Amino acid sequence: MASGSEFAGPVSQRSGPAVALAVIALGALVPVFAGSTYVVSVAMQVEILMCLALGLNFVVGYAGMLDLGFAAFFAIGAYTTGLLSVDLHWPVLTTLPVALLAALAGAVFIGAPTLRLRSDYLAVVTLGFGEIIQNLVNNLSQTGGPEGIYGIPALSIGRFSVTSTAGYYYVFLVLVVLFAAISLRVRRSRLGRAWLAIREDEDTAQAMGIKVRRYKLYAYMAGSVFGSLTGSFYAPAFIAIAPPSFGFSESLLVVMAVSIGGMGSVWGALLGAGVVIAFPEIFRQFAQARLLVFGIVLVVIMVLRPQGVWPEGGLGLARRARPVWAWARGMWVRTRPEKTPEARLGGPVGAPEESK
Repeated sequence: MASGSEFAGPVSQRSGPAVALAVIALGALVPVFAGSTYVVSVAMQVEILMCLALGLNFVVGYAGMLDLGFAAFFAIGAYTTGLLSVDLHWPVLTTLPVALLAALAGAVFIGAPTLRLRSDYLAVVTLGFGEIIQNLVNNLSQTGGPEGIYGIPALSIGRFSVTSTAGYYYVFLVLVVLFAAISLRVRRSRLGRAWLAIREDEDTAQAMGIKVRRYKLYAYMAGSVFGSLTGSFYAPAFIAIAPPSFGFSESLLVVMAVSIGGMGSVWGALLGAGVVIAFPEIFRQFAQARLLVFGIVLVVIMVLRPQGVWPEGGLGLARRARPVWAWARGMWVRTRPEKTPEARLGGPVGAPEESK
């Protein structure tokens, strides 16, 4: 079983908070120096995928279950908030408890009878669940059918309404920080250690007294909470929602972010989301060729780093630097002038003491 802190490697337990604060500060400056709304919008898309990747990381990275329908919880949160705010005129924040309950109900409904399955069978069931949710919102008249829901009101916090792209960027930045902090805390808890034991060997974990199915369901429920909350804030941010935004392709993007970054790694999930969204946008000028290049880059990453770009143990920079440090230290020892015995002892060797 993998052990150690999430801050292992280049981000140690002591320097971890400082590095995290520096990253948050840099993230907060993006709208200031972006220069265009388009850049802020892309950055917000990265944050949304980060939130979803952190949710899926509970299921895939911590508990070791393959989920191919995670966008279903994203849709549940978005449509619950959209329906309540448009049809019943609820403020967005008051819809969050209902969205969370709906997501938890969906997690229990699909998870309780199916989490006894393993590997490919579980992946097929979760894929089916995602397709069921997308088809429901696509065919029900209450959800607007293929056209979706339009005119979702803005997020209001007291007397302040969030109406700009930069405003929602900061909302999702807060969500990313909150989700990452919770993920790091949970990983070091008893619940997190139980998930890691199940991921490594279910039979051994069960022999140790861990209720495997129960803890698997906990992982599924935790992921559904993150997915639903992200969807609830996604709806007012984009004013309109439609079924194509919650299909298999969205679930696949989330899986890619977790896999590329490093399954089980919080920092890896964040980095993977940035790679998945930012790379195609950077090479957008090359039209369709950018997708081919992106695919080649993904293959190269998975071949050279099958454990992910930033796995659980960290980037390993400190470990790789040890031989260089040892060589440099040896060179210094060999080249520095050697002290004489008198210099080391602070006086002539063998000099008799003067009698008082």
